[in-house]
Amino acid sequence: MHLLSLLLWLVFVPALSHGTGLKGRITDENGKGLPFASIYIKEISSGTASNDQGYYQLQLKAGTYTLEFKYVGYRSKVTTVTISEELQELNVQLLPEVLNLQEVVVRAADEDPAYAIMRNAIRLSKFHLNETNAWSTQVYMKAVGRMEKVPSKILGIKLVDIDTGIVYLSETISLLHFKKPNKVNERVISSKVSGQKKGFSFNQASEMNISFYENLLKVEGLSERGFVSPLANNALFFYRYEYEGAFQEDGRTINKIKVIPRRKNDPVFSGSIYIVDGSWRIHSTDLLLTKNAGIEFVDFIRVRQVHAPVQGDVWMPVSQRFTFEAAGMGFKGSGYVTGVYSKYKVQPAYKKPPVLEEPEPEPEKVLTEASGPKKKPKKKVKLIKPEEVEPEEQQPIHEEGLFTKEILLVERDANKRDSAYWAEVRPVPLTQEERQDYQVKDSLQVIKSSKAYQDSMDRVRNEISFGKLFLSGYTYANTYERTSYSFDPLISITGGASMLQYNTVEGVVADVRMAYTKNFGDRRRYIIEPAVRYGFSNEKLNAKLRLAYRYDPVKRSTISVEGGRYVSQINNLEPISPFVNSLYTLFREKNYIKLYQRDFASASYRTELLNGLALNMSLDYSHQMPLQNTTDFSFRKNSGSEGSRFTSNVPVNAELADASFTPHEALTANVNVSFKPGMRYISRPDQKINIGSKWPTFAFGYRAGIQALGGDTKFNTAAFRISDYISVGLLGATNYSLTAGTFWGKEAMFLPDYRHYNGNRTIFAGVYTGFQLLDYYRYSTNNRYLEGHMEHHFNGFLFNKVPLFRKLKWQEVVSLNYLNTIESKNYLELGLGIEHIFKVVRVDFVTSFQEGNKARTGIMIGVGF
Repeated sequence: MHLLSLLLWLVFVPALSHGTGLKGRITDENGKGLPFASIYIKEISSGTASNDQGYYQLQLKAGTYTLEFKYVGYRSKVTTVTISEELQELNVQLLPEVLNLQEVVVRAADEDPAYAIMRNAIRLSKFHLNETNAWSTQVYMKAVGRMEKVPSKILGIKLVDIDTGIVYLSETISLLHFKKPNKVNERVISSKVSGQKKGFSFNQASEMNISFYENLLKVEGLSERGFVSPLANNALFFYRYEYEGAFQEDGRTINKIKVIPRRKNDPVFSGSIYIVDGSWRIHSTDLLLTKNAGIEFVDFIRVRQVHAPVQGDVWMPVSQRFTFEAAGMGFKGSGYVTGVYSKYKVQPAYKKPPVLEEPEPEPEKVLTEASGPKKKPKKKVKLIKPEEVEPEEQQPIHEEGLFTKEILLVERDANKRDSAYWAEVRPVPLTQEERQDYQVKDSLQVIKSSKAYQDSMDRVRNEISFGKLFLSGYTYANTYERTSYSFDPLISITGGASMLQYNTVEGVVADVRMAYTKNFGDRRRYIIEPAVRYGFSNEKLNAKLRLAYRYDPVKRSTISVEGGRYVSQINNLEPISPFVNSLYTLFREKNYIKLYQRDFASASYRTELLNGLALNMSLDYSHQMPLQNTTDFSFRKNSGSEGSRFTSNVPVNAELADASFTPHEALTANVNVSFKPGMRYISRPDQKINIGSKWPTFAFGYRAGIQALGGDTKFNTAAFRISDYISVGLLGATNYSLTAGTFWGKEAMFLPDYRHYNGNRTIFAGVYTGFQLLDYYRYSTNNRYLEGHMEHHFNGFLFNKVPLFRKLKWQEVVSLNYLNTIESKNYLELGLGIEHIFKVVRVDFVTSFQEGNKARTGIMIGVGF
């Protein structure tokens, strides 16, 4: 569903391919084409859909078939056709549904008949969700995106090579398999992307397979909380329903129910849902999500589904369509993603479906004037649970070993299918515009791949702008050669690395770093990163060089070597950014950053040993030298304030009477292993994408100072960490980490070897998985320690009830940070925050406690998307 953005309705007349089967057009009562109408073939449990102009085509072998044409809001039409050896044409006109209202007398005290229908549907939703033990289907997906408006610049950076019209068009054919409780396997056998003959589509049928029988629908990228289904167990708390009538279809009564949010800003749908009378299952949906529901990046999303019986009493979706429009930051676009399901094989879970049995109505009693009016008692519907199929009665529909942690595989040759293949298998005909888009972009691909064209685009991209100087940094790219030269911004206002800095050790600093990257077509790459640093106060020139090579993109295996002389923070986590330190040094005389010099050589290696099991190793040899302050310049001092309040470059540490150190050699080895059990992943021909699991991540790290090759340090330290991200539905999401570590064999150690923490003493929020009020060095330790961090993002669960906050779309967050060392004892931070202010700003009020006593308070400002 990550493709459901910036997409649009298409126009023009389609060009249909010739062959054996059926073609035609589905129109409404006025002769206008019905876009994405569903065509279902009962004999083979397969189907297709019309394109956005109502044209359809079916590849069928000779024989007789029963076709059912459906469109939400229109009466279905069943037709029997006999297919010969030639392509036949059948045009179908569908008429609007004629809704018949039930003959009921509605009194003021009675509720709308829709509620009885929806209560029945809600009671049976979990049975309909689980009515199959396993199934498989072939899925055709098409995603079309259009841009109607594109700005010339964004954040000062010029945009090039983005046209209006169709900007993305892709098709895939997938084989999708499911098995209880939640095993999924998808294999993309065909992939086509307009303008990218060697490209692979990112269409994912398993991600599109949403079910309104679920209580909460999670749509990646559209909302952090998810959306409450109209059939959820608690749906009556979120929805009102109105009965709009019923119509007949294949001997069944189909009820049309209007779905209305009870509150304007709840994460819910609006629109219509169609329920089959008696079985109380979904027939089809036409539901809408708007900005009021809390969706991000798009203005609305419209979901249309059509269900049909594919085997006995088992109903499955036969077509789905998601339509969108979006606008923002000067962009405007729209589009759709459609899916057509065919060749179903199902393994039913029940011999007989569930039944809701209503009691016989009692004879009406004559009410006297004295007895007064009485409320009509609600019927107590009895549920007769379905009879389940015994396991030995089931016939397997999946091959052994199909379900693994690999949930999606894109076949290596999926993008090598020719136009004849697609003309035969494509169930939804292309429109003329789509056909033209393929032809034009495939032709232009040769031009766009040429050196002359790519050089002309690079000349525009490589122009220097304010945004590149102060936000993103500058990159000089040679697209044809797949090379680039990247530089840090002069002054990074976002808190990253900056070319220009200021500190009390070096004074004004010029820290120039460049990264040369060479990419290969198979996603391998190497990086050369030279860096030069000069302090104008201490007049010292430093330089280093790093070489890195990623030789296995699938396992992300990378080897790197680095060496030189450079200045680094004593706290190896680098908790304070050079830009923030420069501001505090110059304007507040707070030199929080503490630096030392390293002459070093190091080598590192990382890889994924097994699925979910990652290994990082490094070996570092360095000559470490302390540094002293060489300047006390600040703007405050020059403006007449009292003498300098700068502190020494030697940090204050609670475990050391004197935290200074003498020049020494250090040989250090690091081994870190992390493991996330049950890691699910996607396999593409040139990469592996990990997508998480229900298990937390377990990590173990070991570091040692080795007295060899002249090394002066000797110690051992190990730590174990557990971390995870947990979604709790409408209540939001929690992320946490807990780390426990210790030291032993501490025969020779210096402050750089200690365990340090991500502290913060500024108004600018530090790392949100770190501390916000903790000193950078006071509780650095070489003894045992316990560290914990937790954040819960309510994602608007509380603020959506407050009109002002709801309108501003602010969201609430709470945090807890804990540290226990020999000196810190029980140190705790509690924070209350508001995020999404102006979409990106986050503000927290944080209070710290030491052994239960209030220590400090502060307001933190940061970035929170």
